[in-house]
Amino acid sequence: MKRQTSLRAFVIAGLLVAVALATLVSPWANSNPDGLERVAMDEGFAGQATDHALASGPAADYQIGVSSGEAWGTAAAGLVGVAVTFCVGAGLVAMARRRRSSHTRRSDAMVP
Repeated sequence: MKRQTSLRAFVIAGLLVAVALATLVSPWANSNPDGLERVAMDEGFAGQATDHALASGPAADYQIGVSSGEAWGTAAAGLVGVAVTFCVGAGLVAMARRRRSSHTRRSDAMVP
């Protein structure tokens, strides 16, 4: 029981840190080009880039529903990213636990 509580507290604390970073710190991220963009600029082929299929998507350029440069749009995109990542991770853990418990039950049933 103690282990379950400490794991839950660890997950909640980690989630709170991720939410705080995504919403409070990400709006002030450096706006300079990343490494790949910088190489493209230095080598002279940055102008040949074309938009990908999701360039007009809901979280394009790490912004949600706002014009570029508004901090709350970046914070919202970060929050959505944390939520999606957490849900996918929690789903994978649940699937692994379910598979492990069904495997353990089958192994126990085979023991004479």
